[in-house]
Amino acid sequence: MRTGVAKLGVMQPLPLAPAGSMMIGDGVAFAEDPSGSGGIFVWGQPTWSWDASDPGARRLAAVQVVNAALCRQRDVAEAFGVNETTVWRWREEYADGGMGALLPIPHGPKRPSKLTTEKVEEIRTLHDAGKTIAAVAEVTGVSTFSVRRALGLIPRKPVPSSLDRRADDEAGEGGVGKAAAGELVTLAKPKERTNERAAACGGVLDEAAPVICEGSSLPLVGSLLILPALAATGLLEAATAVYGAGRKVGGIHRSAFYGLRSLVLCVVFSCLVGEPRAEGATRLDPVAIGRLLGLDRAPEIKRLRFRTAELAGEHRADELVMALAQHHVDAHPKEVGLLYIDGHVRAYHGGAEIPKAHVARIRLAMPAEVDTWITDRFGDGLLVWQSAPGASLAGELALTVDKVRSLLGPDARPTLCFDRGGWSPKLFAQLVLSGFDILTYRKYTKTPEPRSAFVDHVFTDDLGHTQHYLLSDRTVRVPYNANRRRFTCRQIVKLDEATGHQTQILTTRDDADPAVIAHAMFSRWRVENFFRYMRAHYGLDALDAYETIPDDPDRLVANPAKRKAARHAGEAAQSITSAEADRGRASFDRMEASRELTDAYISAQAELEARRAAAKAIPAKVPLGLVRPDAVRIDVERKRIMDAIRMATYNAESSLARLLAPHYARAEDEARSLLREAFRTSADLEVEGATLHVRIEPLSAPRRTRAIAGLCQELNATETIYPGTNLKLVYSVKEV
Repeated sequence: MRTGVAKLGVMQPLPLAPAGSMMIGDGVAFAEDPSGSGGIFVWGQPTWSWDASDPGARRLAAVQVVNAALCRQRDVAEAFGVNETTVWRWREEYADGGMGALLPIPHGPKRPSKLTTEKVEEIRTLHDAGKTIAAVAEVTGVSTFSVRRALGLIPRKPVPSSLDRRADDEAGEGGVGKAAAGELVTLAKPKERTNERAAACGGVLDEAAPVICEGSSLPLVGSLLILPALAATGLLEAATAVYGAGRKVGGIHRSAFYGLRSLVLCVVFSCLVGEPRAEGATRLDPVAIGRLLGLDRAPEIKRLRFRTAELAGEHRADELVMALAQHHVDAHPKEVGLLYIDGHVRAYHGGAEIPKAHVARIRLAMPAEVDTWITDRFGDGLLVWQSAPGASLAGELALTVDKVRSLLGPDARPTLCFDRGGWSPKLFAQLVLSGFDILTYRKYTKTPEPRSAFVDHVFTDDLGHTQHYLLSDRTVRVPYNANRRRFTCRQIVKLDEATGHQTQILTTRDDADPAVIAHAMFSRWRVENFFRYMRAHYGLDALDAYETIPDDPDRLVANPAKRKAARHAGEAAQSITSAEADRGRASFDRMEASRELTDAYISAQAELEARRAAAKAIPAKVPLGLVRPDAVRIDVERKRIMDAIRMATYNAESSLARLLAPHYARAEDEARSLLREAFRTSADLEVEGATLHVRIEPLSAPRRTRAIAGLCQELNATETIYPGTNLKLVYSVKEV
């Protein structure tokens, strides 16, 4: 038998840990009952044990399991409910004085402990409310060490097995927030997840499962209204398909308490309640956001950044954006027949050497990054990518062809709508050959159309509004190269009778009614509204990451030496102008002064010719590495992940705004402000069988409450499941 084992290799024994224990190392399990008695098992064998009345033996077990290199000191401290420094101090005391030094014998002046039963309960209450250890220490008047020690006195509950958790999920029981009589507890606290955090640190928990916190008047629970519309965007499915259910680093699966679902939903809910940036986590109640996630609290800002940095390390953000876009195309094929394309400039105010771009809204050129966005005909986000420094919209349109064609398929013929920044008749001809229609404003002023060419047209838009246009419609030919080749297209001109101004539109579409084309062109404000709303409410201009990457050193840029030489030539030209003026005046005075000025003029002319020759010899462009070797660009990988989540959240909010229209007379102007109020409203959460009831508090006005009640009926028809559970969401508004 031994020979066979030797041939096959040494096999590790199975970690036969007792029920209710938690893994704190490779094959090492920690178990402790509520009374304080427990032990440590190594590969299923009891190795150290202690009684509740013998704290010295408990400390000795912690010391020896670390000294034997069976576990990390941090994991042992977490299991024993103490600070890591405490375990280190125990080890130092054991090394100096043996086991006797571990006995809890008080040293120094004899005085009563501040950690009375009442003080410990107060510390627990404040910590459960979401306060940090430092804040709890300040309020209670004890040290942070005392706070940690008090929290370590809390008896640990055994970690539930996977079968127990599955049974709880199937029964739909949250186990939190209901009194014995079945009534909901006001401002109920989420279930503590300390043991699951320890299990995640120990590598035995992939992701904390959501546990619904049942209770009444729970803050911010109105944000759960977004879930049906968010499910329609396919955000969670796309993120899971791209990054996997658990987090991966270098292709290796890792466990985590905050999994992909929690991270994505945390960003979504933070956006809805007005804090789209990661820094906003410090201004939100972590317990309130935790209830929305089905957890005890939201991730801290450093944990959120750490997790997103891990995802960014896989460099798959563009795949996430494309996955969301493909889902949008499949779900809304009619809306992507017309696509609006525009660039958005994000100004940079840091100290890195970033390329400059023109920020139109402040009319200034400054360090900035430019993103190209594509939206559907409603202005909902579809695609985004980072533009090259100095790239024009016409150049980005060429990139659009491949991206859009891969989404829509070879047979689709979408219309690309853009402003004058994309003007290029040669590009227009290429787009038409690639199977696209174009729609844009004419860039250069032409002879106005005569008044007799205009005809009155009436058009009813998507919102039921009637539009009146005075339009002329004819075919034009636009030259686009030196050989006078021409691009033939359709020109539709709108006349404003009040001012006489004519707006010229060029297109290749052949709609019988020119008002349809005019309305599509004038609806380009939707993409502008997309940028404006995303900047104000979704952190579109946020950096989200401060990492930089080297710029392309071979990229050609303007040569500063060329500008300097041109300036010197201009100075010489100015001298000549002054000499000519002075010579003309002196000729009327005396001949001697005239001869001196003539010599000065000849000298200046020679200097000008020399400077012009020197400037001409200098190349206009040189590689970037020669003039700005420290030039960098913002690394947009983490930014793009956040943009994808925010874009999906915006699209979901847009869907809710459209659903509100039949129920709210002022939906066109106030739908989004009403939704923002609803998202921040308190609500009741209650699990009944396989349903999760979300009962929202009445809003600020009866008409707004009735509108949200109508929206709830629309959302209930979707039969959406709360992510991570089998609970169907049922929305309603509480009666006053």
